[in-house]
Amino acid sequence: MELKWLEDFVALAENGSFSKAAEARYVTQPAFSRRIRALENWLGVNLIDRNIYPTTFTEAGDSFLAFARHMVTEIYGIRETLLSTADHAGSIVIRSQHSLTVSFLPYWLQNLEPLVRDKLVKVHADDLHNAVESFLAGTSNFLLCYSSADAIEELTGDHIESIQVGTDLLVPVTALGRNGEPLYQPRDEHPLKLLSYPQKSFLGQLVHRECIPKLERQIPIQYVYENALAEGLKALALRGYGVAWLPQNLIVDELAAKQLCILEKPLHAVTMNIQLYRLHQCQSETATVFWNYLRELYR
Repeated sequence: MELKWLEDFVALAENGSFSKAAEARYVTQPAFSRRIRALENWLGVNLIDRNIYPTTFTEAGDSFLAFARHMVTEIYGIRETLLSTADHAGSIVIRSQHSLTVSFLPYWLQNLEPLVRDKLVKVHADDLHNAVESFLAGTSNFLLCYSSADAIEELTGDHIESIQVGTDLLVPVTALGRNGEPLYQPRDEHPLKLLSYPQKSFLGQLVHRECIPKLERQIPIQYVYENALAEGLKALALRGYGVAWLPQNLIVDELAAKQLCILEKPLHAVTMNIQLYRLHQCQSETATVFWNYLRELYR
């Protein structure tokens, strides 16, 4: 059982159709339908009479609706109580993408030292999908993640606010040889060895959409290693295994020490904004003060 299934069911009752309820829940209609079906499978009964249009609940569905509303109210009430209690410790809980936890967050918090010096900052690093899911479930005050031209659908809507707190570049890099020259350079006669992200990961989608198609039209390429973590690809790039697109904030020291260098055309960089998100509901006093400070800082 998941809380979002109960919220979906309540939204369906309030909106009267799958399409309107899906829009209200900021998900696609197929995804919304799958979640309603998952709730029915967990309960072991049909809640929707799919032989009737417009959307009609079964007898079990009508009976379950009051319970679902009660459970959603109770769960959020309990969370507000717990957040209020936890606020005495002055904690700030942040869900963050793995790469940002290493490359951006420590320096960002250092610049905010006057604001956070007496606060406990709890950081939970994860891949983007899991971080978003956990954030939307209300398990943290904030979500720190990269954003691109394609907005993350679940992070849009009036129930969520965001602030751009930084920028980064996803840059193609290679290690340097003993002669100070790049170990790998784009040439027509030899395939360029690439260290890649899975295509379904956030950084993988960026690279495969913005960089790879143009590159493949000009030179041959060869994938030699795949890892969802930028830190993993960085380690391999430093050891001379191939070319990797890495967040520039992650490799500042390696670029300065000339352990890595950024390659030029036909390879190119991708700009990424760094966004901090928060849900309107159930924010502790400490988190609200932190957010208001940032909103003034980055206005």
